Amino acid sequence: MTHPKPTAERAYAHVRERLLDGRYPGGELLSERGVATELGLSSTPVREAFLRLQAEGFLRLYPKRGALVVPVAPDEAHSVLQARLLMELFALDSLAARGPEAMRAAAEELPQAGGGEGADPRKALDIAREFHTRLMRAGGNPTLATLHERLWDQQVRVAAASTTGPGHAADDIGEHAAITDALRRGEGARARELLARHISAVLRRTGLGGEPTLPPPAA
Repeated sequence: MTHPKPTAERAYAHVRERLLDGRYPGGELLSERGVATELGLSSTPVREAFLRLQAEGFLRLYPKRGALVVPVAPDEAHSVLQARLLMELFALDSLAARGPEAMRAAAEELPQAGGGEGADPRKALDIAREFHTRLMRAGGNPTLATLHERLWDQQVRVAAASTTGPGHAADDIGEHAAITDALRRGEGARARELLARHISAVLRRTGLGGEPTLPPPAA
């Protein structure tokens, strides 16, 4: 027998889902009463959900006014994607160093998904998490893979912002497919180039421009 979720948990899941799929965009002001009406709940569980989401960095509460959906800050997006670039290139280089067979085996473990213009942003976000998590694990360093998972939890707002625009979900999925294909062919250098482009594209799709870069080696 299944039991219904507590009302605060329902409110939290409802609002978080809409924050991640773009239905509550950055800069929008949400009201407790409005969300409560959507869910057929009182304002109390919605208030609890708002407090929880404020602690996670999604919302900023203004008493008697509502909850502001916090836009992704440029510094936040650049720093987390720079960290991802460093980690994921290391993982891919480690995988490629083990040879074409290791790359082909890793490609078979990466999620396969059809794209198309109708790709769903929330589904694309779930696929992205699975894709990058499995790629990190294929790198063979479990400590780094664990750190990457924690980083993903911190930067989920950035990743979500990159899949909500027109065609962005399909683009994201298509880039994963291209990286997978390069690995399947044993083309480590090509996969590396595509991965770096993909992470840069994630940043551009947030509307913040620029690209994450790594510093040159010390002289």
